[in-house]
Amino acid sequence: MAVSCPEVTANLTTSADTQSPSEQQRQRQDQSLDTFSFAPVSLQRLPHLADYLQNLQTLPNPLDSNRFFHPIDGFYIYPCDVILRQIVYDLSGMFSPPAPHLAYHRAGPRERVFFEPSEVRAAIVTCGGLCPGLNTVIRELVVGLWELYDVREIYGITAGYRGFYSCEPVKLGPKMVHGWHKRGGTALETSRGGFDLEKIVNAIEEKGFNQVYIIGGDGTMRGAVKIFEEIRRRKLKIAVVGIPKTVDNDIGIIDRSFGFQTAVEMAQQAINAALVEAESAVNGIGLVKLMGRSTGHIALHATLSNRDVDCCLIPEVEFFLEGKGGLLEFLDRRLKENGHAVLVVAEGAGQSIIPRTESQKEERDESGNPVFLDVGGWLKSELKKWWDRDHPNELFTVKYIDPTYMIRAVTANATDNLYCTLLAHSGIHGVMAGYTGFVCGPINGTYAYIPLDDVAKAKNVVNTRDHKWAWVRSVTNQPDFVRS
Repeated sequence: MAVSCPEVTANLTTSADTQSPSEQQRQRQDQSLDTFSFAPVSLQRLPHLADYLQNLQTLPNPLDSNRFFHPIDGFYIYPCDVILRQIVYDLSGMFSPPAPHLAYHRAGPRERVFFEPSEVRAAIVTCGGLCPGLNTVIRELVVGLWELYDVREIYGITAGYRGFYSCEPVKLGPKMVHGWHKRGGTALETSRGGFDLEKIVNAIEEKGFNQVYIIGGDGTMRGAVKIFEEIRRRKLKIAVVGIPKTVDNDIGIIDRSFGFQTAVEMAQQAINAALVEAESAVNGIGLVKLMGRSTGHIALHATLSNRDVDCCLIPEVEFFLEGKGGLLEFLDRRLKENGHAVLVVAEGAGQSIIPRTESQKEERDESGNPVFLDVGGWLKSELKKWWDRDHPNELFTVKYIDPTYMIRAVTANATDNLYCTLLAHSGIHGVMAGYTGFVCGPINGTYAYIPLDDVAKAKNVVNTRDHKWAWVRSVTNQPDFVRS
């Protein structure tokens, strides 16, 4: 694949006398650049039922006769429609482009389907923690299957993965789920753990499900990979799709996960309350702990959105308390300047410097994740110790706010609600087209189908060397926490 760039060199008004050596080098490269090309795109292979099942029958897409749609040229998506993962390139050649150049199949309806709607028996399950938008995804899966493809056998699996083999499925329809998008949490109920591959796949087979929609985070997606692989090993005509859910926004490849924007919006209330408390006290500090076990996206975006935060601590940046360039020195200076300070910390920040017992180091939750200590409570205690030691007999207040369960339990905002609808419909279109073992989500703003295994392995961490983190530090003026 080649991209032609006929006139990259514009009129350069800066004289060579005022340019740095690197600028002169880049100008020489630009002036000699007539075309830009890169190696062929590597299209990521998307699993399909036809990969392991023979003589599958296809049907015209029911959307052809759907009263809500009028398919025209370009309405249906074809295998040649792809989405590039990398869309920004340095034409000067000073920085090597990523290799290989990955591409994914575009999401959307296909002209032929591999399921007879009257024979579809769909299962929907939510796993892991709560997240704004869960009920919207469930609702739109039900309504989409019902209205777009005339599917009538739709079931909800309660209690997460364990619900496949321990609970009776709940029959779902448009009337039942009508107002679910206005409710927080998940109407299907959820849980962590309970993943027993043999029991889950046996239950899926015994109950006659041939489409399985799995909504969850990175741990849930890893489980979905195993379910898909076992179904493929047994050569069953059952399609599996993952719909990525993590309020932390830590799932890789896709632009963002649903619920994230709602979480950033709701975090503003906690930060504003912390500011009021801090400003209303002598030497007041407002301390807010936000979600983010392995990534600090919520804390970062909430800080940038609010602009009243004095320091943002995230898991990707180690910090220290004592000494030159440390947190305590910075807060001491900020209190002298302003009389108050607001500190935002992601739950996964500072875990390496919080004292732990041996048993605490080994502790795991039901999903197998390390149990984190409360960084907010620890920071509050350390701040009080510091002030009593260095500023005896002076007034000082720390107000600690942890809005975690308030944020994750709210209904999705308008942006996330729309996003959830598009995710659900993209998933339905892909499954009806016979694809399986995939995740749907936006890449560079366009919805794509991504192999489940790729998403389960990918992480989305904050890049502390890009412009966004520099923007945070310019807003807060906080130290870089690099020891002298």
